[in-house]
This record gives sequence, C-alpha cells and structure tokens, in this order.
Amino acid sequence: MEFDEQKAVDAINARLTAAGRSPYETDEVLNVIDMIWDFYEENGLLDIDSDPEEDPDDIEQDVIDYVKRMLRKDKDADVNPEDVEIMVQAEMAYEDSII
Repeated sequence: MEFDEQKAVDAINARLTAAGRSPYETDEVLNVIDMIWDFYEENGLLDIDSDPEEDPDDIEQDVIDYVKRMLRKDKDADVNPEDVEIMVQAEMAYEDSII
C-alpha cells in the first residue's frame, strides 16, 4: 500500500480527537508529517541500504524532540507542543498500517 497524505492527516486528527485534543487544519498536520520525514532523511532512515532491523520505537522520542524543535523555529506553525507526541505516534502507526 502506498503512503497517502490525506489518510495520514485523517489518522493523526482521529488520534488527537480520541485523546480529547482538537484536530488541526490539513496544512498544519502536513507540516508535522514533513518534519517527521525530514528527520528520517537526515538520519539516513530513507536510504535503501538502511538497517531494516532498526525498530521505529527506538527513534520515537528522537522524532518527537526533533519535531518540537522544528516547530519552535517555524514561527508560522500553530501546533501545540503538547500534541506533538500524539501526532508522531499516530503518523508512525499509520506508516506501520501500510507496510
């Protein structure tokens, strides 16, 4: 199955809503998704020869920290830092669902 940005956005907003948080506009969620994938790229996790045994759970906190750091730098972003963990976990769960 192929990664579908809209399905990823829907999954993230559904997880936020289930946690009693407000959903975000599509552009805000896509910005977070881009940050997650930027982390993967910067850390060589998108390379074809990357270690397939690397457990994504091992990097989850690193991704959360990275996204929070990038959001602080992005003055146009309107994402509550308290929501980042839920958003990253939901995006990773969506990735796992399409493998």
